[in-house]
Amino acid sequence: MSHSHKLVIKRSSMSRPPPPPPTTNKDQQHQNPSLQEINIKLIQSGEKERLKELLRERLLECGWIDEMKALCRAFTRKKGRNNVTVDDLVHVISPKGRGMSIQ
Repeated sequence: MSHSHKLVIKRSSMSRPPPPPPTTNKDQQHQNPSLQEINIKLIQSGEKERLKELLRERLLECGWIDEMKALCRAFTRKKGRNNVTVDDLVHVISPKGRGMSIQ
């Protein structure tokens, strides 16, 4: 009896690196901390307050805060002080505030 065995050779893709080894859920949590974990570490180290203060300074230096205040004042004058809510102001200034670059 003759048994025929075929040799199958798989070619690996030259354009793709081999897949990474499987990670456990614990490995993923250690490598990719959640936003909550990052926030806790920033608060505990005092870095969050330092970053917030640095941001305030930069926004003030570049005129962003004054620009946003001016937009709010103009909108309030136009609509009347008693006819404007905080939500109205946020809706009006958000697109412009997000579009301005800090230099």
